[in-house]
Parts: sequence; C-alpha cells; structure tokens
Amino acid sequence: MKKYLFSLLGIMAIATLGFAQNRPMTEDDYYRIVTMPIPPNIEMEVGGLAVLPDGRLGVSTRRGEVWMVGNPYMKGNGRPTFKRFAHGLHEPLGLMYRGDHFLITQRGEVTKLVDTDNDGVADVYDSFARWPLSGNYHQYSYGPVPLPNGEMIITLNLDWIGKGASQSKWRGWMLKLGNDGSLTPWATGLRSPAGFGVFQGDIFYTENQGDWVGSGRMTHLAKGDFAGNPAGLRWSNEDGSPVKLRPEDIPDTGEPLYDMAQTTPGIKPPAVWFPHTLMGISTSDFKEDTTGGAFGPFVGQMFVGDQGHSKIMRVDMEKINGVWQGACFPFREGFESGLIRMVWGLDGSMFVGQTARGWAATGKAPFGIERLVWTGATPFEIKTIRSQPDGFKLTFTLPVDAATAGNSASYSLNSFNYKYHHTYGSPVINAEPMAIKGIVVADDGLSVRLVVDAIKLRKGYIHEVKAEGLKSKEGMSLLHNVGYYTLNEIASGNQADASQFTASSKSGVGAAMEHSQHNMSEAAPVAMSSAKRVTTQPANWTNGPDQVITLGTKPGLKFDLNEIQVKAGSKVKFVFNNEDDMLHNCVITKPGMANKVGEAALKLGLKGAEMNYIPDSPDVLYHTALMQPESSEALYFVAPAKTGDYDYVCTFPGHYTLMQGKMKVVK
Repeated sequence: MKKYLFSLLGIMAIATLGFAQNRPMTEDDYYRIVTMPIPPNIEMEVGGLAVLPDGRLGVSTRRGEVWMVGNPYMKGNGRPTFKRFAHGLHEPLGLMYRGDHFLITQRGEVTKLVDTDNDGVADVYDSFARWPLSGNYHQYSYGPVPLPNGEMIITLNLDWIGKGASQSKWRGWMLKLGNDGSLTPWATGLRSPAGFGVFQGDIFYTENQGDWVGSGRMTHLAKGDFAGNPAGLRWSNEDGSPVKLRPEDIPDTGEPLYDMAQTTPGIKPPAVWFPHTLMGISTSDFKEDTTGGAFGPFVGQMFVGDQGHSKIMRVDMEKINGVWQGACFPFREGFESGLIRMVWGLDGSMFVGQTARGWAATGKAPFGIERLVWTGATPFEIKTIRSQPDGFKLTFTLPVDAATAGNSASYSLNSFNYKYHHTYGSPVINAEPMAIKGIVVADDGLSVRLVVDAIKLRKGYIHEVKAEGLKSKEGMSLLHNVGYYTLNEIASGNQADASQFTASSKSGVGAAMEHSQHNMSEAAPVAMSSAKRVTTQPANWTNGPDQVITLGTKPGLKFDLNEIQVKAGSKVKFVFNNEDDMLHNCVITKPGMANKVGEAALKLGLKGAEMNYIPDSPDVLYHTALMQPESSEALYFVAPAKTGDYDYVCTFPGHYTLMQGKMKVVK
C-alpha cells in the first residue's frame, strides 16, 4: 500500500510540476541518471559488470583489471569505494560472479578468479576454457552469461580485414560453456555479438550494422541457427558443429534477409530490427525487466543498450506461430559514454557500464558507471505493439484521449526493409506508407486497434508506427511517439468489426494517407547539387590542382588530421580515405556550421542512407559519398575566396558531435 501511495504521489507531483511550468515532460522526469564518481587514477573502461549479494559491484575493465566497488548506491556519505581485485588480463569484456569466484572472458580464454585468503584480492588465475587467437585487433570475446540450466554461453567476435573474417576456430560463433570448461558450438552467423542472454527461456543476441548486416538487430538463436554473416561458416564442417550451411550456400542478391531465409533453410531472420540511426547505431547489452515493478511499468520487456548513441532502447516481443517478433521503442538518452553493459541492482535500479575508446559515442566521457533509477511516475508511452490479422494493436501505459486516439490523422504508418548483402550496412529499401482503414478505441482507453489493408502487412519488414497527434486522457503527449515493429508472422484471429470504427478514422483515411506520404517526403529532400560533389578533375584545370589535401580516419570517430590548410580561391584535390571499420563521409561546411549540418542529417529519417546523410542545406559546401570501410574518394573544388575557419565533419548520425576538424582558408 505504501509503495502504491508513493507512486501515486510521484505521478501527481511530477504532472503538477510539468503543467505548472508549461513544459512537456522529459525522460528525466521518469528515469533519473545517477553518475558514479570515479577516482582520477582509475581508467574504468567497463567491459563487464556483476552485482554481488553483499551489495558490492564487480567491474571488469578493458585495461585488464577487475575492481570491487563498495557502496555503489552511494548511500550515507554518498561515496563509493574502489579496490582492485585482479589485473594483467587481456581486454576482458564480460564478468560473472559464481558464489566464491568470478569467471571472466579474456581474448583467448575464460579465466577463473579466486580470492583464497579472503584479503579482497584474487590470488588464483585459473584457465577455465580456451580457444585459439589470430592476433587480429577485432577478436573481442564476450561473457560468460548464465543459462537457467546452470550452463553458460560465450560469444566470439569476427576478425576485421576490410570485411568480417574468422581467422581462428569458432570466431563468429556462440558457444555453450559447461561447468567443466567444455565448449560446445551452438550457432553462428554472428559478427559483433556484444550483447546476449536469455529472455523467457530462449537465447537472444544483439548485432551491429556491418557487412551482411543492414542495421542493428536482435535474433533468437536456437541450436544450429545461422544469423547472417557467413564468415563463421568456415567451421561448419568441424566435428560438433550443429550448423549445416556452408559459405557457398549463402545468397548475395541484396534481397531482404527474411526473403532469403525462405529460400535458404537455416538462415534465421531477426526477431527485432533496430532501424539504423532512427533507434541507434551499435546495439550492445540487454536485460529483461524482472524487477517486479521496481523499474516502472515495463515488467517482462527488455532494455537494450546502444554504444554509439549512448542510450537505452526498450523492446517488447511476442511469439506468433512459434516465431519471436516485436517492437523497439526509444527509452532513455543522455548517458555520459557508450553503453556496453547493464545489470540490475539489488534495489531494482539499473547499473550501466560505459566505454568509448575506439568505439566512440555521443556521450563525451571516455568511460563511466551510471545508475538509472525510476522516479515512481508513470510516463505516457506506447507500451506494446502487437500483430493483428488486419493491422496492429497498441497498448498504452495511461488511458488515451478518445478523440485523438480515434482520429487517423493522429497516426502515420510506414514499412521498409534493408538489403542482405556483403556490403557494409544498407540503405532503407522498399519503403511504403500504409493507409489506416479504421480505428477501434478500447472502452478503458488503454488500447487502440489500427486496421490497414492486409496486403500492406509485409512479412520480414519493419513497420514504423507513429502517433504524433495522440494525447492522454489528461492531455499529455506521448513521451516517445514512435515504435518499430518487425513482422515475421501475422497473427490469426478475427478481423476488426467495421461497425466499431470511430467516425474520425473512417472519414480520415485520406488524411492519414496524405499525412503518411508527407512524412515520407519530408524524409527525402531534394538531392544535393552535383556541384558539391565533383569526383573527376574539371576539364578546365589544364595544369591540374594547385594543391592536394589527403584526409583519413582514426579509430574512435576521429579524422587523422584536426586541421588542414588551403589557399583562398585555389584549385583543390581533396582525397578522403576511410581507413576505419565503419561507415563515414566527409562534409565541408561554412564556418561554425558543423553541428547544425550534423543535426539536419540526423533528421533525414528513412531517406538518410540513400542521401549519404547529406542534408539539402546551403551550409554544405562540398561533400563525399558515404564511404564504405577501407575505401577512398577524391573531390575537386575551388576553395572559398573568403578566408576563415571552415569545418569538416562526418554527418553519419552519431558521429558529427565528435568527428570534426577545421579547414583553414588563408591568403
């Protein structure tokens, strides 16, 4: 009763505050980020987190250390304590506590750490399980993560050699880890599997955009599944492999992954896509909400971190015809660095471990540990999106206003997909708006059924559901007004009764269609003039360029030069080399306009990749295409006649805040 009263008072207080200040509610009103102070002599680049029963927090770092953090909830004097438990490890990216010892995954082994004399420092480092290494920098190893039956799982990242490669055994695989240290291959097709675990008894993992991966995604992995990247199939003929596919079996046509799975048995489509840049750019760890309500109204759903966008997303899934599928939603932004690990605290709050070195993030700090705490107030959110035989059913955390909920102009629906091919990433393909035929608003105001033409429900596609015009019964706007539902199977059941459609939904079909098409056209502004991207030397440059400038990239979202210099009015050959393992472009802007152009690129939505993330802006002077890893492009332009400090920036969403430099134009 006390907990209920606290929640009710919290809702009333926050709602009163919001209306009194005449401002929209923000994420911080509902979920508060508490930053842990870290001593300046500790490089806390988090690789793994483990909460101990006594309240301490174990933290493994990419620097090869394990720290024990006392008072991580910062009670009393508010100060956490730090004691180093182990060191000398090789970039451990996981940590698991097992009663009297830790298991930690290094590059080439799972190591057992034991403090036999109880002095708070490990004195035993035992090799628990091993695998071979190639020496490639990209051979990250993750885990272990426990399974309900007492076994564990680990995952092994692919090498990077300009493409994903499996240069030593089982790279690109998930493996079962037995209590005796035995390793058993489970599934492959993995590229960069930093996040994995169990949801409702099944194993899932999250993947990042890359070669063969058009966008971030979450995939259910049963034994013998192939998740899409063929590099790991090199080992599918080895003893113990449950995977039957061979590298030559994998089609490279650019058709959607779901479609290829229908013709190539063994390919496993994802349960949930995270649309690239619209939701995040590098999915990481995830945790199911098992807090019993201590973390808010999303019990049984998942929270998924994004390293590049320094944020947490929310996922709700359902199983239709034995197949997992569901929706992802925005949840909480504003973390200080890139999220890689999340773990529940003893009080139902969430510890979030972060790092950015080499994997730069929108959060400006190089690393951090923060705690996400529910304030007790319930945000107005789309709680779930569920498949219906004729559309989708949306449920809400608070009752909706019947008038806006029943008006088709409050919504817009689109569907789209990505290419399945060897190329790094993919543009959005086959995007189509979806007209609303009718709306049924539940009597209690907690759900809405959106009815569309059945032919528009496309299996394997991401269905964007926006509710920008929707209001709660109290007049609040949704905290987040969009969700992305991956439709693998269409639910059976009865069609909606047209007699129950609201009048505004029946009369507003044309308006909804127009609104949906308008949103699509807004995401596709007129393409940039070719004068801003000249890739062949102009014919009238008979003596060639006056100067040649070469600019490259470095890991960590950086150009290799912070500053370049050109002469005003000179003929410039500008060579951009993308030596990184991710996509980049280079955009030269007017002085001081880098952030403005980057923000405009972020708003391009579904058309962003198609437009190379170049907004149609007079602030853009010259630009390259969106460059694949380890590729190059030359631009030819005449330098501005006016001297000054011009900017160059990568406008790929999530990069622009960090990846900038100055082009000094001098006399």
